[in-house]
Amino acid sequence: MPGLTDVFEVERPRLRAVAYRMLGSLAEAEDAVQETWLRASRAGDDGVSNVPGWLTTIIGRLCLNVLRGRRAHPELRMPDPVVSLPSGPDPEQRALLTDEVGLALMVVLDSLNPDERLAFVLHDLFAVPFGEVGVLLDRTPAAARQLASRARRRVRDQAPAPDPDLARQREVVDAFFAAARDGDFDRLVEVLHPDVVLRADGGPGRPSFTAVLRGAGTVAGQATGFGRFARYARPALVNGAAGLVMVAGGRTLTVMALTVRDGRIAAIDVLNDPRRLRTLPVPRLSPRPPAPRPAGTGH
Repeated sequence: MPGLTDVFEVERPRLRAVAYRMLGSLAEAEDAVQETWLRASRAGDDGVSNVPGWLTTIIGRLCLNVLRGRRAHPELRMPDPVVSLPSGPDPEQRALLTDEVGLALMVVLDSLNPDERLAFVLHDLFAVPFGEVGVLLDRTPAAARQLASRARRRVRDQAPAPDPDLARQREVVDAFFAAARDGDFDRLVEVLHPDVVLRADGGPGRPSFTAVLRGAGTVAGQATGFGRFARYARPALVNGAAGLVMVAGGRTLTVMALTVRDGRIAAIDVLNDPRRLRTLPVPRLSPRPPAPRPAGTGH
C-alpha cells in the first residue's frame, strides 16, 4: 500500500484547490497545504481507512479557523485571481481550476460566512458528504445541508455561470474593450447585461479605486474612461475565463475578469491593488491588444 507521503503528494493539487476556494488567497492556500502535511505527518495515518478524506478534514478545519479569525474588511477585497496565457492554464493552474471557479464565484464565496462557505465548498464543489461536513462544523448533517443550501442560493443569484465557449467570450470581451477605447457609450450598453455588476478593489486606503457599480448605464459610463489604458491591455485568461491584464514597464497594473453570459458581460471584477499585484504570479503576456473591431457582439 502507498505510504502517507505518496498519498499526500497525489492529493496535494486537490487540497490546494479546496484551500483556494475556502480562502481566496493563493499564498494562504499554499500555507494551509503545508500545515496539513505537518499535522498529518505528526499524527500518522495508522487506523485511518480513508486517507484522502482525512486530509480533506484536516485542511477544511484549518481553513475554517483562518476564516473565523479574519477581521471583517470595511471595503471590498477581491480574491486572488489566477492569471493564465490566452492559450490556456499551465498544468498547476489547471489542477487548481478543476471546475467552474470564475472570479465572480470567488467574490461571492468571500461574502459567505465561514460555516456556509465550508459547507458549500466541501459538499457542492468536492462532493464531501454532509455527515462529514457536519462533524467539521459541530452541527448535524441536516444543519450542514441548510448552510450549503443558503450558500447555493447566493451563488446562483450573484455569480452567473459564464458561457462555455471561450472563443465567444473573447469576442464579447474584445467588443467591450473596443467600445471603451472609443468612448462609445451606446456600444458599451449593448454589450453589457442590463444587470451587470462591476466590482473593483484598489486596496486599503484607496477608496477612489474601490467601488461596486450596478446596471449597464452606470458601468458603461465608468468604462468609457478605460480607453486611455488601451495600449497597456493584454488578453489573458483569468480563472479560466476571457479577461484582460494591464501591463506597463514590466509591472502588472490591473487584472480584469469579465463574466460573459448569453453573449453579454454580466460581471466585471477588477483588482488594481498595487501591493497585492506585486505578489501575484502573472505570466509574460503578448503585447497584442484586444482586436479593435471584433465581428459582431451577438446583437
